[in-house]
Amino acid sequence: MLLRHTPKEIKERKALAVNPAKTCQPIGAMYAGLGIHGCLPHSHGSQGCCAYHRSTLTRHYREPIMAATSSFTEGASVFGGQANLLQALLTIFTTYNPDMVAVHTTCLSETIGDDVNQIVKKAYKDGTIPEGKYVVHTSTPSYVGSHVTGFSNMVKSIAVQMAEKTGKSNGRVNIVPGFVEPSDMAEIKRIAAMLGVNPILFPDTSGVVNGPLTGKFEMYPKGGTPISDLKSAGDSMASIGLGAWASAEAVKALDAQCKIPCQVQDLPIGLLATDRFVDALRTVAGVSVPDCVTQERGQLLDVISDMQPHLYGKKVALAGDPDQLIPLTEFLVTIGMKPVHIVTGTPGKAFTKRIKEITARFGDQINVQNPGDMFLLHQWIKNEPVDLLICNTYGKYMARDEDIPFVRHGFPILDRIGHAYFPTVGYKGGLHLLEKILGVLMDRKDRDASEETFELVE
Repeated sequence: MLLRHTPKEIKERKALAVNPAKTCQPIGAMYAGLGIHGCLPHSHGSQGCCAYHRSTLTRHYREPIMAATSSFTEGASVFGGQANLLQALLTIFTTYNPDMVAVHTTCLSETIGDDVNQIVKKAYKDGTIPEGKYVVHTSTPSYVGSHVTGFSNMVKSIAVQMAEKTGKSNGRVNIVPGFVEPSDMAEIKRIAAMLGVNPILFPDTSGVVNGPLTGKFEMYPKGGTPISDLKSAGDSMASIGLGAWASAEAVKALDAQCKIPCQVQDLPIGLLATDRFVDALRTVAGVSVPDCVTQERGQLLDVISDMQPHLYGKKVALAGDPDQLIPLTEFLVTIGMKPVHIVTGTPGKAFTKRIKEITARFGDQINVQNPGDMFLLHQWIKNEPVDLLICNTYGKYMARDEDIPFVRHGFPILDRIGHAYFPTVGYKGGLHLLEKILGVLMDRKDRDASEETFELVE
């Protein structure tokens, strides 16, 4: 009973977060950098920060995560990190030869006030950055935001610092996929391909953090968005950002800089959000929806219809990123379930409003907290038990303590595999997510069934 001391009585907390439903900005920035082909993420701060961020991504994906660091010591903390970053860039391009370095800051470099923009300009001027190589940079202090905002900041910086407008349309659509799994990014590309749309997806971690085991180490795997595509993004005919928190800033920046019309959609998790994404692609590209897409939608509808008795009225508690939770909550409501406790650690006032709109049919019975933590979620569950818990690996303690069926979803997932290979976006992803939900609910029903009600066919 790992959390047996969590009190049922809820008291207001302002200065303390217990098990926050988020992690820090540089992790998101590092993940975004990995989604560019030939890119080496670089942590401008202490070696320990970089080690933590790499290890978290390594544990989630079970892949070696390559990243460099400025390795601050006491001297850099006092006099600034310019010398460290210049030396790091020289070493990186000499030894590891990436096509791009994506620099993100940490608490330490932000607190002492390093001007990374000026340092990078000096590196270009002095020839530290070789011809044909690139360095992008962004600000990601860990004491504000979360891994989602860190991802957003890096993707925006990549868009602003790399996109070029020639005035000649490339006939493509920019898609910023948000902080999702490489399997989800691959599924987004597959959906676009079925519609006959040629997207520029950036970043794209498919093939990078879920690649095959070949017996040969590759510093820069074959996956990732090519730099040529990043440059060409300034000539696209439209941009779609998936998720207001992780993707909106990048597509808005491209609109402001290159005059590319943009729209922000929910992540295509579940039936309705996927419908909106498919319709957005259809509209901006001027194409028709093929039968193969309609068939996948029908399969998802069929399973929802067939399995209604096992879903209807079940209460659900959720924690995770806002971009994930909004369409996930909508999907649960669509299939007849009742989300009752919802927590995200990433700040943003629009979250609560969206959730309240989606769950309006339940009146004031829904608990929503933004930003909140998993301690509060556990207290809510103690006061009003649920039939299902959906969140990252850290929810397993609550699930065990309260004996709740548990579906792992979000970041990080440290004790299971599959998230890097099986999508939860799109109609196929909706089927996979639904199968996971039904699996744990029906396993629980079997576990608790008497001899008389233990049926072979449900």
